[in-house]
Amino acid sequence: MALGTATASHELRFDAGRVCLDLLATDHPEERFDSVPVLRAWIAGAGLVPPGTSLAHVDSSWPPAFRELRERVGQLVRRGLGAEPRSGCEGALARVNEAARAAPPAPRAVLAEDGALVRELAAPPECAALLGAIARDAVELLTDPVARAGLRQCAGDNCPIVYVDSSRGRRRRWCSSEVCGNRERVARHRRRAALTRA
Repeated sequence: MALGTATASHELRFDAGRVCLDLLATDHPEERFDSVPVLRAWIAGAGLVPPGTSLAHVDSSWPPAFRELRERVGQLVRRGLGAEPRSGCEGALARVNEAARAAPPAPRAVLAEDGALVRELAAPPECAALLGAIARDAVELLTDPVARAGLRQCAGDNCPIVYVDSSRGRRRRWCSSEVCGNRERVARHRRRAALTRA
């Protein structure tokens, strides 16, 4: 699912540069993981499973688990940005490390009808395995000094989204040029137009 692709009553975004940061964006501007279908769409859109993987087994116990990991990863990311105190994140760290121990979903190569090799999972992915993949991504991000140095919070008004700035010169200001960047440009244009009229 691409940036800004709308589905039914929600919009999912995948523009933060890491799956663990895309997870953090799922509660802005409102909670996204309030239903199983939305969580299924997010899992597929985040690339946690190969395209076409059945997620019919995802049930109502999964969204709370994803929300809980999101909260813990968010505490550690905010700590990395200096927005959380250095102490007090021990519980979040323990939970993320615990989740990261789960074995990832096992991929396998299969022959497609056209003879090409395609990736699929050996079995339906378990909740713990997908949470583990996200937790490992957070551990890798937060323990890599170069990647961690690229963490930025969006400069958009009231936007809490954190992203990895991998732009040339590290001058990226917004989580998304199409979303917050566009809002800022429109607001700037309106201010100039108002000054011109005054």
